[in-house]
Amino acid sequence: MKFIKEPINRFIKLETSSSIILFTASIAALVLANSSLSESFLGFWKNYVTISLPGFELSKPVLKWINDGLMAIFFFLIGLEIKREILIGELSDIKKASLPILAALGGMIFPALLFVALNKGNAGMEGWGIPMATDIAFSLGILTLLGKRVPVGLKVFLMAFAIIDDLGAVLVIAFFYSSKLIWANIAIGLAIVVALAILTRFKLYTKYLYFIAGAIVWVLFLKSGIHSTIAGVLMALTIPIDRHINTNIFYEKGKEILDGFKQECDNQDENKTILNHHQLNAIDQMEELTEKTASPIQFLEHRLHGWVAFIILPLFAFANAGVVFSFSGDTNTTLASNIAFSLVIGKFVGIFLVSFIAIKFKLSELPKNVNYMNLAGVSMLGGLGFTMALFINNLAFSDEILINSAKMGILLGSFVAGLAGYVLLRISAGKKNPSAI
Repeated sequence: MKFIKEPINRFIKLETSSSIILFTASIAALVLANSSLSESFLGFWKNYVTISLPGFELSKPVLKWINDGLMAIFFFLIGLEIKREILIGELSDIKKASLPILAALGGMIFPALLFVALNKGNAGMEGWGIPMATDIAFSLGILTLLGKRVPVGLKVFLMAFAIIDDLGAVLVIAFFYSSKLIWANIAIGLAIVVALAILTRFKLYTKYLYFIAGAIVWVLFLKSGIHSTIAGVLMALTIPIDRHINTNIFYEKGKEILDGFKQECDNQDENKTILNHHQLNAIDQMEELTEKTASPIQFLEHRLHGWVAFIILPLFAFANAGVVFSFSGDTNTTLASNIAFSLVIGKFVGIFLVSFIAIKFKLSELPKNVNYMNLAGVSMLGGLGFTMALFINNLAFSDEILINSAKMGILLGSFVAGLAGYVLLRISAGKKNPSAI
């Protein structure tokens, strides 16, 4: 079990650290948006940045470069995680996967239906997708605050249903928040993705070709009407999971390279600053060997996770979380409260009720050492929808009043869900009986 637990623990530690930075970036955005610097801060994201090449020009506001460009990398990472989990992870075994899959479905359907029911006849009905997704960084961060009192099975369950949640959000964006489709661009982009998948099938993967092809697919989708971040997910699905060499070969070849490196070191002054040609060549060989030992999916996940967790997501939060708190006539308080209510109540009821029914009818089973109070706490944490909710908000609305009102609802709902989830988990930490409710 060690080979399973160690990657999970590393992932949780990374997500926990990033949640602190994400929280700090969000608070900073709120403070600046409600300070004397508000106009300058909010205006900065509207400045246009242009990339111009012969026969090609792309001009967008800074906010769009972040939401359409950098977030495509975030979605690429989500795609890698989804593919890995389905092929070899927690979602590869239908018995283990059934509970998080059903929980995620309940956690997507109930909030959307609740929002539609609450908001019927009011402005902002397009925002039904906003309360559907869970923020894995924040939710895992809160879960980890309780330390060893939270069973590992509960953390794995949260990770699994949050990843499925993300997949659901991707599908919602692709099918419901895309408009004015240019089918020629979509067809060319999909043809490139299929071609790459065929190359992967025949083990002809090369990161340089895939990177260039990915950039082309991103531009095609950007100009097609389908949100460009979908390109990131599709590209991730073409990345192979098989390794080029096994660990024994890595050890033997690595030892041979390092022995040669040491021999070169013995033949020269150890205090010499500059490495010789043979030493530099040995370093290059070790880098190539290391890259080939990890599967491309694992290698890219490892390299990208820090960038996404500590730079891309905090920057996204800093650019998008800035909302001016005002309850004047310009604020749609009905929309804000409906989104908050759907996040807190819709998510909790959807995740917990569907999970409870699935367990009682023996379609699934509780993870090891997890009780129903634990399940209730993590179900409440599911309402912490921050990142993806803000992202869908930008796609759902073009009216600034609706965007800002929805942001208020997202922030309020996420705060309440996070706090309530923490309290429930704190109370449930002392319960030992797995079937206790």
